[in-house]
Amino acid sequence: MDERILKWLFDIKMAIDEIDSYFINESKDFMKYRGNLMLKRAVERDLEIIGEATNRIITRDKTFEIKITNAKAIISLRNQVIHAYDNISDENIWSILINHLPKLKIKIENLINEK
Repeated sequence: MDERILKWLFDIKMAIDEIDSYFINESKDFMKYRGNLMLKRAVERDLEIIGEATNRIITRDKTFEIKITNAKAIISLRNQVIHAYDNISDENIWSILINHLPKLKIKIENLINEK
């Protein structure tokens, strides 16, 4: 595997681990999340990193569009967070955190281990 792609996979993993770390001492409670502007901004920043790294990976190697589940949606979310920041739905971000990020974490870890 290309060393740059491996680095970007590690960037994704680190961003997911960071998001997980925000909830070590706090339960994953939507209302607490919704009311904590600093937490929301931190999560959004990590989602930007995940989206940018994913974009770099598939730009370098198109086969990763299939290897990373929902790669285009991940990149689209990054673009929305950056360019349509005033249209971000707390519910949408929360759904991603609860339903999609755990699956992405497993997928990325598997890709890293395949190297």
